[in-house]
Amino acid sequence: MILSELIPFLERIGASPRKSLSQNFLIDPNVVKKIVAAADIQPGDRVFEIGPGPGALTQELLKQGATVIAVEKDPLFARELSRFEGPLHIFPVDILEFPWETLKAHAPLKGVANLPYHITAPILEKICEHAPLFSSFTLMIQKEVADRLAAQPHTKEFGSLTLFVQFFAQITKTFRVSPGCFYPRPNVDSTVLRLDFCNAEREGKEMFAVIRRAFQQRRKMLRSSLQSLFPPVQVEAALRTIGVSPEARPEALSLEQWIGFYERLLKPLLHSE
Repeated sequence: MILSELIPFLERIGASPRKSLSQNFLIDPNVVKKIVAAADIQPGDRVFEIGPGPGALTQELLKQGATVIAVEKDPLFARELSRFEGPLHIFPVDILEFPWETLKAHAPLKGVANLPYHITAPILEKICEHAPLFSSFTLMIQKEVADRLAAQPHTKEFGSLTLFVQFFAQITKTFRVSPGCFYPRPNVDSTVLRLDFCNAEREGKEMFAVIRRAFQQRRKMLRSSLQSLFPPVQVEAALRTIGVSPEARPEALSLEQWIGFYERLLKPLLHSE
């Protein structure tokens, strides 16, 4: 939906972009088409869309022959989505309160979303927690968050969210989107990236409790930041076992090293049982 179409549409339904919901609407049809192409939408695909707003992506997904399950919190936009023809199921709820288990009957799905930037992290956590429902998820998010997700060890962007998402999915940055492609114009650049869930069945809840604890004090060595959970000597021994300095800080360990480190940390506990 280009700007000359969007403004009359908003006036007709009595709506305006709400900053509290991070509503910045896509007005560049080429970006819409590129997102759908990046998601590799094929006729007959079942697609889960988060935050469709006026429906620019929704309309294109339906044109490609997909069945769309859309979750839209704003009741005005949720109501107006019914104007589109095609197999469209609309849930007028907050995505953080959405009953994800209802998607099991439709799995595997492909996900597509222009995420509200103020709650990107909790939505990403929800997506990854329900990764077995999806083959992939194509997301438009703030560039800085995308940089964090794709970050490598020993960088300031690398953190617990990086490790959490990389634990479940392979991350591919596809293209950058400038502020001028939105109405109203945001103050940040955006990035479209795709998550392919190659490790959807992994279980890592306990490990990530440890990782989050470590990154809460990321400037400290692991033997210090984790001393409330494990004796420092145990932390140092586990680090040496995986070939990492006993003075390492959390951002020094790659995902696979974190997995190995956590397994070594647990060994003394398992032997004592």
